[in-house]
Amino acid sequence: MSELSTRPAGGAQAPPAGAPPQVIVVLTDQQRWDTAGVHGNRAGVTPEFDRIARQGTLFEQAVTSNPVCAPARSALQTGRYPTSAGVFRNGLPLPGDIPTLAGEFAAAGYATGYIGKWHLAGDENPDGPVPPTLRGGYGSWLASDRLEFTSNAYRTVVYDEDGAPVRLPGYRSDALIDAAIRFAADHHDRPYLLFVSLLEPHHQNPTDDYPAPAGYRERYEGAWLPPDLAALSPGASQGGAHRHLGGYLGQIKRVDEGVGRLRDALRSLGTEENTVLAWTADHGSHFRTRNSEYKRSAHEASVRVPFAVTGPGFTGGGLVRQPVTTLDLMPTLLETAGIAVPDGVQGRSLLPLTGGGRDPGRPDSVFVQISEDRVGRAVRTSRWKYAVEAPDADAWNDAGADSYTETELYDLAADPYELDNLAGLASHRAVADELRGELLAWLERIEGVKPAVERAAPRPSGQRRAESYPAGTPWEGVRFGHRPRG
Repeated sequence: MSELSTRPAGGAQAPPAGAPPQVIVVLTDQQRWDTAGVHGNRAGVTPEFDRIARQGTLFEQAVTSNPVCAPARSALQTGRYPTSAGVFRNGLPLPGDIPTLAGEFAAAGYATGYIGKWHLAGDENPDGPVPPTLRGGYGSWLASDRLEFTSNAYRTVVYDEDGAPVRLPGYRSDALIDAAIRFAADHHDRPYLLFVSLLEPHHQNPTDDYPAPAGYRERYEGAWLPPDLAALSPGASQGGAHRHLGGYLGQIKRVDEGVGRLRDALRSLGTEENTVLAWTADHGSHFRTRNSEYKRSAHEASVRVPFAVTGPGFTGGGLVRQPVTTLDLMPTLLETAGIAVPDGVQGRSLLPLTGGGRDPGRPDSVFVQISEDRVGRAVRTSRWKYAVEAPDADAWNDAGADSYTETELYDLAADPYELDNLAGLASHRAVADELRGELLAWLERIEGVKPAVERAAPRPSGQRRAESYPAGTPWEGVRFGHRPRG
């Protein structure tokens, strides 16, 4: 039987002074940054995340490395961009010869555990059990490769270290948080790394619905809509965000309550002050307002995520306004635990940025790879978003391209929800050229390539356009040719 679901804690005692920190990562799936109260959401669904952000460190402008499930997760586990990790799209397994977060912690004497959704076993394996060689170095295991296909809201089936199915009672996020609490209790007296990967607030794939706990959807129906969804989404009768947002926010509310219970458990075990707890998401969701999926675009709704950390090194760290990437999580946690960062890691520790600090070697922009819907790339600064696409690439099979074309330019200071695409405007040509140079530098540094980047077709200054793709649009020319999987 799984170690994650058995032994009671017994007489819990706080770890001795100077003990290595215990580390917990909470990963949500498809959670937009602006669902959090600290980011301006008015629905009040994240009081616990907001508390973590206020007490610890909030990375205000956190961006995923790729707005697709498996690539984003490979980056979190390896600290490498998806093309460097070999997982540039869904369906590709995490290679076994790359140093991983769990592998480095285990080598340093930490117990390691993984709970929830993995999505890195590849299409050659079934949706549920994950072979030991494809678990990224985690020891204790209670997970399903594609949790959305082996569970629903009140029937959570995961698999233990032996590949045996385990049914967890309760609402899905509660069931996984309960397992996390049991792990923390079982390992309270030793250093551990626990990665808790929730499915919520991802939609339930077979039904394209957001099954919140009973009564939670109703609390948030008719809640405040972010400006991009209000402007671009079709009405409730057509299945847009107006219909789904209540369930989406209800799911997040229950997750937030669950993280509160987890922190209460740490407090009762006497380990809270020595526990580094990070909460972030793999990517966001634009509710099919930008393409035929929920993500896979360069827009803030796809790439910007909540990201807050508390515990040793982060408590009282304040607000970090500089753009960062979730790729930075792996080296950050290693440095926090005093573990050397292995060669090949492309992220940078975030510790120098806490408490108003600076990291002179950190670029002023972050880099995003986009796959599946398109082969695209983007750079984001504090003010600007610049994106390109490879029009002739095979979006499912090509990791990169030899040539790209400018597709989007947004002024995030004037247009934070990216309703006015400035690409091609003569008034912004100099800005686009500067960002083009920034993107090319990233491509050479990360991918080792020097592709051609064609300028967007020129338009007269003042002729702006919004890009929107509401549900029901006929998707002519969309290159999928694969089974959409999370």
